[in-house]
Amino acid sequence: MSEDAHSPTSAGPEPTPVVGAADASFGQPAGSAMLDGAPAGAPVDPHPEKQVGLAFAGGLGAAVLLKILANRRHR
Repeated sequence: MSEDAHSPTSAGPEPTPVVGAADASFGQPAGSAMLDGAPAGAPVDPHPEKQVGLAFAGGLGAAVLLKILANRRHR
C-alpha cells in the first residue's frame, strides 16, 4: 500500500466482457455482454414474458400465503 491515500488501486470488480465488432451477430450485437455459460448457438426462449408472469404469480401467491399465516396468528 502506498503512502498516498488517494492513489489508484487495482481493487474492485472487473468490467463485464462485451461482444466485439468482429464477433457481433443479430442475436448478440456489438457492445452487449458476452454470455459465458451459453454456447454461441444456444436456443433463446422466444417468449421470456412467460417466465416474468410466472415469477409475478409466484410472488403474489407467497404474499397471500404470508398474509393468511399472519392473520391466523393474531386471532
